Amino acid sequence: MKRILGIHSAPQGHWVGDGFPVRTLFAYDRLGPRISPFLLLDHAGPADFPPAVRPRGVGEHPHRGMETVTIVYDGEVAHRDSTGGGGTIGPGDVQWMTAASGILHEEFHSPAFTGRGGRLEMVQLWVNLPARDKLAPPAYQTILAGDIPVVPLRDGAGQLRVIAGEFGGQRGPARTFTPIDVWDLQLAEGRGAALTVKPGRNVIVVVLRGTVRVNDTEPVRAGQFALLDRDGEALFLEADDAAALLVLSGEPIDEPIAGQGPFVMNTEDELRQAFADFRAGRFGQIVPAG
Repeated sequence: MKRILGIHSAPQGHWVGDGFPVRTLFAYDRLGPRISPFLLLDHAGPADFPPAVRPRGVGEHPHRGMETVTIVYDGEVAHRDSTGGGGTIGPGDVQWMTAASGILHEEFHSPAFTGRGGRLEMVQLWVNLPARDKLAPPAYQTILAGDIPVVPLRDGAGQLRVIAGEFGGQRGPARTFTPIDVWDLQLAEGRGAALTVKPGRNVIVVVLRGTVRVNDTEPVRAGQFALLDRDGEALFLEADDAAALLVLSGEPIDEPIAGQGPFVMNTEDELRQAFADFRAGRFGQIVPAG
């Protein structure tokens, strides 16, 4: 079985804009190569919002050198970016945005969700790009819940959605630059599931709800994650109570990281260039709605 390197808890939460109360479960500035190719994971909510007239969220901002993956569990998020991509995603949907050479985007509660209010819960994962692809053209993928394969786990243990990579003979719809698996699991109380991950990969088990034991060790609770080393392939997950979790597996990108704010590059010179290009307007424009 894969060896657990540690079980970590999220620090105190903070707000992103006025629409997303988040806890950053992990980030590359603290864990670096041990989480590669992943960079950061924010868990927003669950939080209840009253009806409003003005949509809450995050206004126009840039990214370069990485990708953002947003998975919605409750509520609705509307996205627009400088590639012309965007739209509204709701429960079970995913948006996979490739910033690469540079993108501007904005994220708000959808007009419908704003008007009716309700519960919002989502995660946003940042995925690194290798040096060869950091200046590739930006892109956007809308992945609807109905397009994501759902694999029942053995003995009624629950189900696994294959967002990226492969599981149980099913391939996820997300296009990725490096080999990664993004699995979204629901586990039933008292049930367990044996998974096999590819050797040589970093693996992160993120618990969003409930309590899960990883490889028969101490419990991993909501708001915590278990980090596993690169050796071995076997992974056993057992839920003490009904649980929602993510299993992230990726081939490491063993390259230097120079990051600041929304930019993740390989060198300080590239980072300075990213800021210069953004200030010079080289990331394009978001076309006004309507």
